[in-house]
Amino acid sequence: MQKETMTSIERVECALNLEKPDRVPIWPDVTTSAAAALTDEKIWEITHQGFDAEQDLELKLFDEYGGWDAVNPALTADVFAVGGNKIIKATEESPEIQFVEGEWTKYEDYEIIAEIGWFQFVTDHLIYRVSDIKDKAEYDKLYGEVINGTLRGMAEYQKRGAFILYAQPNNHPFFTLSLARSMVKFTEDLFYRPEMVERALKKMTEEFIEFGLMLCEMANLKNTKVIEERAGGAIYPLRVFDRFWWPYTQQIVEAFHSRGIMSSFHLDTCWDKNLHYFKELPRKSAMIELDGTTNIFAAKDILRNHMCIASDIHPALMSLGKPEEVAAYCRKVIDEVGDDGGHILSTACGLPAAAKKENFIAMLETGKTYELSK
Repeated sequence: MQKETMTSIERVECALNLEKPDRVPIWPDVTTSAAAALTDEKIWEITHQGFDAEQDLELKLFDEYGGWDAVNPALTADVFAVGGNKIIKATEESPEIQFVEGEWTKYEDYEIIAEIGWFQFVTDHLIYRVSDIKDKAEYDKLYGEVINGTLRGMAEYQKRGAFILYAQPNNHPFFTLSLARSMVKFTEDLFYRPEMVERALKKMTEEFIEFGLMLCEMANLKNTKVIEERAGGAIYPLRVFDRFWWPYTQQIVEAFHSRGIMSSFHLDTCWDKNLHYFKELPRKSAMIELDGTTNIFAAKDILRNHMCIASDIHPALMSLGKPEEVAAYCRKVIDEVGDDGGHILSTACGLPAAAKKENFIAMLETGKTYELSK
C-alpha cells in the first residue's frame, strides 16, 4: 500500500514540474456521459436540465468514487456549441455528445476571419449555421451560463482539494478551422489556398492567446488546454505540420510560458512522427495527453525530463477489458512513464460512457495504491 504524504494539488504540481510525487497523480478526464453511466443516471435527461445539472453530475461521480487528484470542469454540449461547433446532445439511443462535421464555412470566410477574428465570426455568422440560436442576445445568455457554470464547478472542486487542470477546453486554431470547414475541404484549402488559411490562422492564434490569458486570469489558473486531433503525422505530412501548425503552436506556448502558464496538449491520433518537435519547446512549458495510438513509451524516451505526459488508458480497455487488465496497464505506465516523475495517470481522450464500473475502480485503486517497482 502506497503511503500518501502529499495533497492532490502538491502531487499534480510535482508531476508537472517533472519531479517524483508520493504516488502517481490520477486524472480520469471525465465526460458527462461517463459520469451518468457510472452513477446510474440518464444522460439524455440530465443534458436537457442545463449546465449546472451536468456539472453536478460530474461532482456526484467524484464524491461517489472517492475522488482523485486532477479535474476539469464539465465537458458539456453547450461548452462546445458556444465555440461554433454543430452539436447533437445525448439521447437515449446515442448517449454521447455528437459532433456533426460539415462544410459550415466557405473558403471566402477565411478573409472574414482574418479581418474580424474567429470569435466575432462565430457570433456574427457561424452560430446561426450550426445551431438553433436566433440572435446574439440568446448566444450571449448561453455563453454566460457556460462561464458562470464553469466557475461554479471549479469552486466546488477546489472545496474538495482537487487540482484544476484548465477552465475550458480550447481547440487549436488549425483544428478549429478543420472542424468548421470539414476535413476534406480544409485539406484542399491547405494545398490550393494556403495564404488564405495562413491569414486566418495568424489572427486566430492572436485571439487564442488573448482569450486563454483572460480565462486563466479570471479563473486564477496557471494551466490552459490546447486540443488538436488532426495535425499529427498520421494524417498530414510534416511539410504541412511545419507550415500550418508548429509555428502557431510555438507562438501559443511561448506566450503562455512567459506568463508562467503551462499549455496542456490533447493530442488524438498517432503523433509518433511529431514527438521530437515538442523537445524544442521550453522545458516544463507544456504537457501532452495521448490517446493510446501514439507510442507513449517512445514519447517518454524523447521527452524525458522535458515535459509531463498524461498516460493513455484506452477507451476499449476501459469498456471491454477486465479489471485485472486495466490494473496491469496502469502499473506498466506508472513504472515506465512515471519512473522518474513527470507522469499523470489518465484515460485516452476521455473516459467513455461505456466504461465498466469495475474497470474505473481498478484504475483509481491502482493509481492510489501501487508503488513504483523501480
